[in-house]
Amino acid sequence: MKLLDTSEISKETGIPASALRYYDENGLITSVGRRGLKRLFGPETIDQLAIISLGKLAGLSLEEIRSMFGADGKPSLSRQLLHAKADEIDLQIRKLQSLKEAIRHVAECPAPNHMECPTFQKLLRIGSHKRARTESAKQNR
Repeated sequence: MKLLDTSEISKETGIPASALRYYDENGLITSVGRRGLKRLFGPETIDQLAIISLGKLAGLSLEEIRSMFGADGKPSLSRQLLHAKADEIDLQIRKLQSLKEAIRHVAECPAPNHMECPTFQKLLRIGSHKRARTESAKQNR
């Protein structure tokens, strides 16, 4: 089994060495030794990093991603978690599609002034409502 050092893994995956160290320190991947100052990883780390990257792309937290690996580091994907995340993504897509359609309408609106466009007014109310919820959530932390 050929061991890969941090720079080799980084070069092959495009993931910065600092992220590899962070993932190692937080139990997402496991180094198996050192070559000088560089950590060494087994070849399975490439697949683990691909899963981590996909999880991050899907919006999973690092804790959720960590739960996708067994104690031995092998993938142990939770179908329930993946279904829930897919449902969240579907909802986000629907919201973004609605927003896109509203923005496109405003861009093409025949109203002489955007402030006179009912669709634009609706967008302003939605944006104002979301900002208020975000600020309220920050204050409750």
